[in-house]
Amino acid sequence: MQDAGRLVALGTVAAIAVIAVIAASRSVGDAAAQVQLVRDDGRQQVDVLVDGKPFTSYVHPASLSKPVLFPLRTAGGNHVTRGFPLEPQPGERVDHPHQVGLWFNYGDVAGFDFWNNSDAIAADDRHEMGTVVHRAITAMQDGEAEGRLEADLEWLGGDGEALLAEHVRFAFKGGPGWRSVDRVATLRPVAGRVPMPDNKEGMLGLRVARALEMPSKQPEVFTDSKGRPAAIKVLDNTGVTGRYFTSEGRTGEEVWGTRARWCALAGRLGDERVTVAILDHPLNPGFPTYWHARGYGLFAANPLGQKALSGGRETLGFAIEAGSTATFRYRILILSETATPDRIEAAYKEFSGEYR
Repeated sequence: MQDAGRLVALGTVAAIAVIAVIAASRSVGDAAAQVQLVRDDGRQQVDVLVDGKPFTSYVHPASLSKPVLFPLRTAGGNHVTRGFPLEPQPGERVDHPHQVGLWFNYGDVAGFDFWNNSDAIAADDRHEMGTVVHRAITAMQDGEAEGRLEADLEWLGGDGEALLAEHVRFAFKGGPGWRSVDRVATLRPVAGRVPMPDNKEGMLGLRVARALEMPSKQPEVFTDSKGRPAAIKVLDNTGVTGRYFTSEGRTGEEVWGTRARWCALAGRLGDERVTVAILDHPLNPGFPTYWHARGYGLFAANPLGQKALSGGRETLGFAIEAGSTATFRYRILILSETATPDRIEAAYKEFSGEYR
């Protein structure tokens, strides 16, 4: 081992001191495991294994209206993501059928709603919806510490015309007590300027398992950007343990509609303590992102919906000009522990130095 080799010429006391410094400086990713990707075109997915154990799958059937990662699992094998609508589980909510696993899209792209699209949309509304279509896997690589997957996607308006070409890069990592996914998306207009005006519905979304929701005290009705309602019923709160917290010190329901470098959700999945964190990147548009984080299980980073999420105090008016690109970089970190803010901040600092 290189670290040990550098200590050969040192005395015992000095060697112990250097080992302590090295150990203290190690990040989550240093204790990494073998990551393997298994492509299955018949099932339209790529399975991701960490030391032979299922972690997640890149799933891209046209019926989902966008490719997703589903399910996401902890190092202990528990599902972080809600099962509905792909694999419904007893006792979980069945609202918002478009909220599947981990996804990336937006509520207003040149007038088309990509966020809310699903098979549940009425036929009369489908012309208003956008679809992200998987076109090709362009790279796959297993690794001792990291597995990589790259794919080309296309964002189609309700008229079938291509608006954006997306090249997405995933990096999958894991080790004892942790898993992580980097999702780096580069968007390029296909024809001309593509406006993405401020909208509440966006952008990197994760729908969590029932146990990671916040306990609910009353039923509510949420509407999307077109005014379509979705009723959120009060369910049995037994085993429901989620609590949001951010880099800015906000917690619980007060996280929604605020900016932060990162947001984390801590709770329990059975006997396993779990913290799920989404890390924004300082080079992303709209940094630091607003958080569209709801107690019923929607955990989303929305850097573009500033007017909607700030109550009108700010407006971004984002657009991607013809001939240019926009890149969005995120890390999803899943820890088998109740992590402290300092722990998440250290992971954020590590991530912020990557993807320059």
